[in-house]
Amino acid sequence: MACHEIASLRLGLMRILGLDDEAERQHELAELGDGANRPGPIQSLCGAQDLASMRRFFEAALADLEQRIAETPATDPDLPYLRSLLILNKKVELDLQNYVQGLNSFYRNLDEMHDLVHEIYPAK
Repeated sequence: MACHEIASLRLGLMRILGLDDEAERQHELAELGDGANRPGPIQSLCGAQDLASMRRFFEAALADLEQRIAETPATDPDLPYLRSLLILNKKVELDLQNYVQGLNSFYRNLDEMHDLVHEIYPAK
């Protein structure tokens, strides 16, 4: 069993952050196996181009995981692992949400600070 949601999120983050570590990339691709090539939110998450789409793709992947758990028989020996994955991914979802909100706040604050500088030193 693999943590496809986390591996694909890491690949998307590598792209967005401009991280160029081929060893890490290969490690995450190995974790995903054929999941990186199968159409769906995992594949989309791997190639996310921006934070908004990355967040949407991660939420879709999480919904797929929730559906998979709902369809897993109570007697399946993988069910405890899948439930643990859900807990991990819910925490990651909250962290991702906080980071995106923090960056949006930083963006807005830059404008406020810029305006303040122009209040103190009006443009000539």
